[in-house]
Amino acid sequence: MTTAAEVLELARARGVMIATAESCTGGLIVGRLTDVPGSSDAVDRGFVTYSNAAKIEMLGIRPETLEAHGAVSEEIAAEMAKGALARSAAGIAVAVTGIAGPGGSEHKPEGRVCFGIANAWGVRTETVEFGPLGRAQVRAATVDHALELLAESLRA
Repeated sequence: MTTAAEVLELARARGVMIATAESCTGGLIVGRLTDVPGSSDAVDRGFVTYSNAAKIEMLGIRPETLEAHGAVSEEIAAEMAKGALARSAAGIAVAVTGIAGPGGSEHKPEGRVCFGIANAWGVRTETVEFGPLGRAQVRAATVDHALELLAESLRA
């Protein structure tokens, strides 16, 4: 598992700052990064956009994308990541939107999280089905996976 300190070192080596756009994690990713002393030279900002209105206002998510795909979708994760990149001094941004639980539906079950990662070369998305692990465990798994995605992209 990649640590926050390793992600920060990779960002420093690439000369880029990191931004996060978080829904289901409520700021836990940027919190993990900024738990590391000295992180201010590699972390620019974190957007906590829990509501759809916040996603639209803070990240520029298109209402028509929300209408067509819903908040928990790779399309929204992509727009969140691109919005965070455009509205920050960061060179890489990770976005997460999902169903931490309890609850969910047949079409969007508990434990589904959509990820987006954006940099100067574009945006990549993926969906992970963590399953009904419980709210805290889904959120923790999401933070760990987001750090892995950041590290992979920074190594590329």
